[in-house]
Amino acid sequence: MNYIGSKYSLIDFLETSIDKTLKLHNETKQPSEMIFADLFAGTGVVSGSFKKQGYSIIANDIQYYSYVITKHMIENNGNLDKSRCRQLIEELDHLQGVEGFIYKNYSYEGTEGQEFRRMYFSDFNAKKCDAIRIAIENWLQQGKINEHEYFFLLGSLLNSIDKYANTASVYGAYLKKLKKSALKEMELVALPIMQGTVDCKVYNEDISELIKNVSGDILYLDPPYNARQYCSNYHLLETIARYDNPEIKGKTGLRDYADQKSVFCIKNKVADAFNELIKNAKFKYIFLSYNNEGLMSFDTIEKIMRKYGKYKVYMQQYRRFKADNARDCKSDSTIEYLHCLVKEDM
Repeated sequence: MNYIGSKYSLIDFLETSIDKTLKLHNETKQPSEMIFADLFAGTGVVSGSFKKQGYSIIANDIQYYSYVITKHMIENNGNLDKSRCRQLIEELDHLQGVEGFIYKNYSYEGTEGQEFRRMYFSDFNAKKCDAIRIAIENWLQQGKINEHEYFFLLGSLLNSIDKYANTASVYGAYLKKLKKSALKEMELVALPIMQGTVDCKVYNEDISELIKNVSGDILYLDPPYNARQYCSNYHLLETIARYDNPEIKGKTGLRDYADQKSVFCIKNKVADAFNELIKNAKFKYIFLSYNNEGLMSFDTIEKIMRKYGKYKVYMQQYRRFKADNARDCKSDSTIEYLHCLVKEDM
């Protein structure tokens, strides 16, 4: 999935820096003996990487679509029959389209006669998305699939439909004409089943509350860096994930996201929120990903982290994510910092 802030291309940098920190502090535990927490998980790229290394994982994200994908990637292991999963994917992929909520609100044909003619998906793909989403929910209610299979199938749908969206990467707007990829028929592709320790847990909570109730060895934090809220940028994936027929408004068909706004996107609140997070964290090693253009300054982050223990920072130049070509960017790259804290009271 093309996701703002994804650390896919930075995994080697993160893994190397974290490993270097553990060795620097003579950490004797093996990965299988340690708990790694990724509490702004996004699509689970970082927590998935550490799961494969053998760590026990705690993952979290306040966005439900993120929770769905990460719950499959992190919690599902040998509890899924790969052959059966392939059969379920094939059955869903051959369903006849249905004129459901996505078609009626986010396709051009489906919004005919409405105040706003939206074009987030082709008419065909919107119907196919509805058919698959309805079937997944019905199968769970009917007992045809279990919870593990439910999140596998729903995560696969979210990851698949995103590739055919008629957008410039995020859902804050749609294009006026269907682009080449959006014209193709959606293929439902299975998410991989990632093997690792079975001792993994995924949450869908506000991190400021969750942090008080979890503990472990390594805490990795990748909060939003700027004022753009993920809940508005990915509102349509949230609606597909929940499929709750929400009231929507405006040209883009936004759902109400008041309860999902992040204080890390609010300039006059982010420093206090970060300080509380670090203060309440019951983890020895804390790592924060942040870049040189974030709402918090480098000095602010360093000052806060130094209050609680030994501080170090790693850095790497990083190619900027661009949601659209029209956005005026100062440069093509930013500096990605990995701030490190070893808490003294742990």
